[in-house]
Amino acid sequence: MKKTLLSLMALAAMAGTALAADVKPAVVYGTGGKFDKSFNEAAYNGAEKFKKETGIDYRDFEPTSDTQGEQALRNFASRGYNPVVAVSFAWTSALEKVAGEFPDTKFYIIDSVVDLKNVHSIVYKEEEGSYLVGLLAGMKAKSGKVGFVGGMDIPLIRKFACGYAQGAKAANAKTEVFQNMIGTTGAAWNDPVRAGELTKNQIDQGAEVIYAAAGASGLGVLQTAADNKKFSIGVDSNQNYLHPGSVLTSMVKGVDLAVYNAFSDVKNDKFAAGTQALGIKEGGVSAALDDSNKSLITPEMLAAVEKAKADIIAGTVKVHDYMSDNACPM
Repeated sequence: MKKTLLSLMALAAMAGTALAADVKPAVVYGTGGKFDKSFNEAAYNGAEKFKKETGIDYRDFEPTSDTQGEQALRNFASRGYNPVVAVSFAWTSALEKVAGEFPDTKFYIIDSVVDLKNVHSIVYKEEEGSYLVGLLAGMKAKSGKVGFVGGMDIPLIRKFACGYAQGAKAANAKTEVFQNMIGTTGAAWNDPVRAGELTKNQIDQGAEVIYAAAGASGLGVLQTAADNKKFSIGVDSNQNYLHPGSVLTSMVKGVDLAVYNAFSDVKNDKFAAGTQALGIKEGGVSAALDDSNKSLITPEMLAAVEKAKADIIAGTVKVHDYMSDNACPM
């Protein structure tokens, strides 16, 4: 009996090792580039954390076109990579095709929903995080004027803009919010020069704080604000460190955690299809506070953010989701 038990334990241990060894994670980034210091880089950081903790390597790919994205997803799946994580809403239709072709592969998509039995979709309540940074912008701007520079003009980015405007006007109902989008194609995520031009135009109109929701293009917003001694707000990753004293805060999305959890769940045989929506309550979005910006945030501003977080979680403050009806009350 003892020998049998020991044998079963040994087999179980071997099975666990085999399971871990069979995990071959892969990531397909959005077209803004892996090291955009924003959305894609957050995904990269999550993958690196998993690799460091488990010793299990992964493969990744940086598409420069929609065609390359679909090709990368199919290539990884055909070579036995599992899970395959699609890091962008841009891969929605591509993943619908590829996931259908490879039903035994586990797929994840970030910022969109694909309703298939082998896909786990992760979306965020960006409007809630944007409300928090908008509140800070509205409190910081003595002129009562703030700005927003978005990347590609799509409902998802309008969602950021709408939440931001609601937060800014919660701080001061008379706040004026300037809004510009960089473009209508994927190239909008990687055009910091154009982003800088739009930022300068908003500054010339009196904007004191400009929120960038534009991937790598957002670096042009942050640089231009710093050059003109104005404040900016970073996005997706914590970008406070890029221009300490100028970046007021960053609206952080837990993209790194999403990728880390995707790898870990498949490794631990805990994959579940469906959609996961992450907001303030779930720790999916936040306004970053650290040594780089703490001197910019007054106790009153901090208290206002904490109250807003509590009110949003309690449901006493309801932030409008632009994607629910493609309209913004502001």
